Amino acid sequence: MTTPLRVVLVLLGLSLLGLSITNAPIYLHLVYLWTFLLLGSWAWSRLALHGLAVQRRTRTLRSQVGQIFEERFEVRNTSRLLCPWVEVRDASPLPSAQGSRVLTVLRGRSSHSYRARTRLSRRGVFPLGPTELISGDPFGLFPARRVFPPASALLVYPMTVPIRAFPSPPGLLPGGEALRRRTSQVTPNAAGIREYAPGDPLNRIHWPSTARRDRLIVKEFELDPLAEVWIVVDADRQVHVAREGTPMPGAMETLWTPRFRVALPPSTEEYAVTIAASLGEYFLKQGRAVGLIGWGATPMVLPPDRGGRQLNKMLEALAVFQADGEFPLPALLRARARHIPRGSTLVVITPAVQQEVAVAIAEQARRGLRPIAVLLNAATFGGPEGTTRLAAALTAARIPVYQIPFGANLEAVFGAL
Repeated sequence: MTTPLRVVLVLLGLSLLGLSITNAPIYLHLVYLWTFLLLGSWAWSRLALHGLAVQRRTRTLRSQVGQIFEERFEVRNTSRLLCPWVEVRDASPLPSAQGSRVLTVLRGRSSHSYRARTRLSRRGVFPLGPTELISGDPFGLFPARRVFPPASALLVYPMTVPIRAFPSPPGLLPGGEALRRRTSQVTPNAAGIREYAPGDPLNRIHWPSTARRDRLIVKEFELDPLAEVWIVVDADRQVHVAREGTPMPGAMETLWTPRFRVALPPSTEEYAVTIAASLGEYFLKQGRAVGLIGWGATPMVLPPDRGGRQLNKMLEALAVFQADGEFPLPALLRARARHIPRGSTLVVITPAVQQEVAVAIAEQARRGLRPIAVLLNAATFGGPEGTTRLAAALTAARIPVYQIPFGANLEAVFGAL
């Protein structure tokens, strides 16, 4: 029950009490007034949202942290009655959502639309709704509400930083069976020809052979000898930390700032995801085949591939990645690295400080892989000490190491080694 309604009911009760005691005409008039006010307000509120509906439209359902997400709201009044005011309340979990508005004088058989722009500051999947329409009588006695469930969801990719330099250990040129593996990608290594099959792209047709045989012949390709790159993100919940008491970054006061970059929250999980996405983008631009491993409660394993489609797959996987696993990094490396070809580059991203991590990474180097360690300095995120000792052990094993403290400029750190 709203406060105005309580006040009117109290006044009605006092008027009835005064009428019963004094039988004065003024109390009778007051009883009529408050009764008419209650009935009229109730009827008004029942019709306030009659025929009103809201629709949300957007050009894309995929965006990235740091970008501006634009959404169009349209409120339609399909009835003939005028709606004096209506509040559109955006209940979407999207941080800093800007879709809430108060609209006035919505005539019958008309509509009103507006655009809402939100600076995206957090990765993940966010339903676009629910959306609530709120109206009522002029006195606020009987609020009227109508909730419209979300019809779609926005997938927000993690932020990436431009990396212009990163060590690429020399790989081994695979021979034998590895060199004869077929691939659907177009590579510089042509393996032969075969007959056309439904779904083959036209740019793979070998026209001289087609002319000679009088039927469609396509080219086959082999994987080139360039070593694969595997990015391993530690998803063990026991090693990830976050600094308490620091609010999530907001950016609405700088919505139109050019070249704006959202500050990462003080969480090793968010730093690991951003680094993995940035390195994946870097290596794919170099023409390398990139794979991704993250063993959380939901295992994340992407086979190596090239091109923009692989980047989209990686960003989609990292957008919903959660460091909620129970599998320690050393056990993960020993279980999964045996399936990685020798000579491949292995980028390990972890906030762990245990010396067993150095032993496990050094084992992969002895197996013929080319590991690179990206260590998140857990102490700067409010976690335990030990990152420096772990980095020293890896350096002694001649493994390239990066130490990433909280607040570090990732672009500058990766270009320094």
